[in-house]
Amino acid sequence: MIRKIVIAIVYITTVGMYAQDGTVSPYSFFGLGELKSGSTVENQMMGGIGVYADSVHLNLKNPAAYGKLGLEVMDREGLVVYTAGVSNKNYQLKSYTEEEKSSVTTLDYLALGFSLGKGLGMGFGVMPYSSVGYNLVEEQTNIDKSLVNIYNGEGGLNRVFYSVGYEVIKDLSIGATVNFNFGTIDAERLQQIEGIQFGTFDRRSSRINGFDFNYALNYSPLIKGRNRLHSSIRVNTQGNLISENSRQIGSFSIANGGNIEEIDVDLDAENLRNTEFKIPTTTTIGLGYGEDYKWFVGAEYSFQKMSSFENVFLGTENEMYKDASSYAFGAFITPDHDSFTSYLKRVTYRAGVRLDNTGMLIDNVDINNFGITFGLGLPLGRSFSNLNLGFEFGRRGTTRANLIEESYFKFNVGLSLNDRWFQKRKIN
Repeated sequence: MIRKIVIAIVYITTVGMYAQDGTVSPYSFFGLGELKSGSTVENQMMGGIGVYADSVHLNLKNPAAYGKLGLEVMDREGLVVYTAGVSNKNYQLKSYTEEEKSSVTTLDYLALGFSLGKGLGMGFGVMPYSSVGYNLVEEQTNIDKSLVNIYNGEGGLNRVFYSVGYEVIKDLSIGATVNFNFGTIDAERLQQIEGIQFGTFDRRSSRINGFDFNYALNYSPLIKGRNRLHSSIRVNTQGNLISENSRQIGSFSIANGGNIEEIDVDLDAENLRNTEFKIPTTTTIGLGYGEDYKWFVGAEYSFQKMSSFENVFLGTENEMYKDASSYAFGAFITPDHDSFTSYLKRVTYRAGVRLDNTGMLIDNVDINNFGITFGLGLPLGRSFSNLNLGFEFGRRGTTRANLIEESYFKFNVGLSLNDRWFQKRKIN
């Protein structure tokens, strides 16, 4: 049964990764679009922290956690974990004068992890890295005529990753992930002037790909009795991305939308045919405390030198960056994961909060994000498999300086399924 479920998820995900519109946020107009969490529902519902690791769940943010797969779980040699997540995000977009609502459903990740022996684990998968999806209208009125600019964008980047983790000595694990990022971002500006039958367009497209790496170190010793200290440091190295660009300009008929003239811009002459941009290194420090499979509370701090980020082809004049940082706090509690009499006692209850200083400045105004998360981990039978439900309320941006305040509610569903990928033959 598990194999049939996994085959269905693989098919849906590989089709959906290319077909889905991952966002309707106006802030996906900037940078590489709206960046995705890059973590499982379990981690997202604890404020997105990745410092916690156990032997039966995947931690996509922390490759050192793969070193714990299969450990501390009796008779689980050859453990394999399948995990997949889907989310629905409802947006409420508000300016000083208008308010709109929209929603989008996306596939968030698909991954498999394996225990290869005591202290050694690996995993691989696919997930969206960023999403672009906006439709913005800007109207300027002069003394006698109005000028309307319409901005449209779609696309984003996907990510294929491979991770390995190893417990070097007891309670000390190291890990590494290699990420290959790829995708296309399309942007269009239409301009119309009142009383003129023709409008102009500017269409730009960037085909982007490149690698980055994530390194992690975990130290999680027992401190007192069954209580354990969790600590980690993760470094997501600078992503060096290459963009192959194209641009068309021209005019169109306002009456029927048909093109009147279209010209391919010679980007080679402007040295913009192939451009490079760098996603700055992100460093994350995490600390937590708890009892394995029972309870946990932790916090993380991340920082990134976003002031060095620049996209010379798709960037805008009112867009600037400064150094970014993020604070996250999360916790979970499982009343009694071995209970035979009460299902509710075997449920895992999670909660968290996070504050992201994105480093993005639009018209010299900081664009920050605040979110409150909570969720449930529902056991499936008597195994370590579970269905995870998550909820997030958040707010990004502001109505200052004619910007948009974005309030959102996100609902997540994730599956974490455990099986064995091999079993030794026993001879009596």
